[in-house]
Amino acid sequence: MALIKPITTEKAIRLLETENKITFFVDRKSNKTEIKEELKKMFNVKVDSVTTHIKNNRKIATIKLKEESPAIDVATKLGLI
Repeated sequence: MALIKPITTEKAIRLLETENKITFFVDRKSNKTEIKEELKKMFNVKVDSVTTHIKNNRKIATIKLKEESPAIDVATKLGLI
C-alpha cells in the first residue's frame, strides 16, 4: 500500500481547488509508478503526473489529475471537503 493518508494543510487544499492536484503522505519505498497505479485503482481517476519529495523523513507525493478527473471528487470521497 503506497498511499498512507491525504494532507489537509491550507496549501494542499489550495492546490486541490486551483490546480487539480491532491497531496498524500506515501510509503518511503514506493515509486511514482506504484503511487500512480494505486490512485488509479482506488478512485478510478486518470493521473497526469506524480511528483515526490522527502521532508522530515516522510515522503510526500503531489499527484496532478487530468481535466476529466476532478481532484475535488477524490477529496469528497476521502472526506476532506
